Amino acid sequence: LEEMGLFTVQTQVRDKEEYLTRPDLGRRLSEEAKAIIRERCQMKPQVQIVVVDGLSSTAIEANLRDFLPALMQGLKNVGLSVGTPFFVKYGRVAVMDDIGEILQPDVVIEAVGERPGLVTAKSMSAYMCWRPRHGTIESDRSLISNIHDGGTPATEAGAEAGAAVAAFAKRIFDNQASGTKLANA
Repeated sequence: LEEMGLFTVQTQVRDKEEYLTRPDLGRRLSEEAKAIIRERCQMKPQVQIVVVDGLSSTAIEANLRDFLPALMQGLKNVGLSVGTPFFVKYGRVAVMDDIGEILQPDVVIEAVGERPGLVTAKSMSAYMCWRPRHGTIESDRSLISNIHDGGTPATEAGAEAGAAVAAFAKRIFDNQASGTKLANA
């Protein structure tokens, strides 16, 4: 994370045990996290990138080095500006709603470590949402999943998945919709 220049904030979760037993707390940022984000991030960016450990920090370690630079370049290539990327510890997908409330971006892209044990602990996903806020429902989120060396490889996908996520984010931005609303746009 330091190598990638990402600062870290934490949800309301205190430790791994609480993360597993209280998913609701992983969907909300701590008050300290909110203050740090307000202080360090650009308000109202077109795209806000967030990296979240989720259920597998191994997935982030395995993929982020290749994925993030390609995503940043891909967004630049499609003409979208990016706010200040950062990392959320003990986060769940819906933490993007808190981030949306604070920074008010048009699109949030959340790279998150997925549930280990399905095939690998290295599987990362990119969730994307048009203007997420409290009350956003799961069907309003779009997803590119299975980013790992046995699925959509981050090394190839660093260029490939990063470009695919960037192109998808551009589609969300242009249609001002994500999830099922984008499918019907």
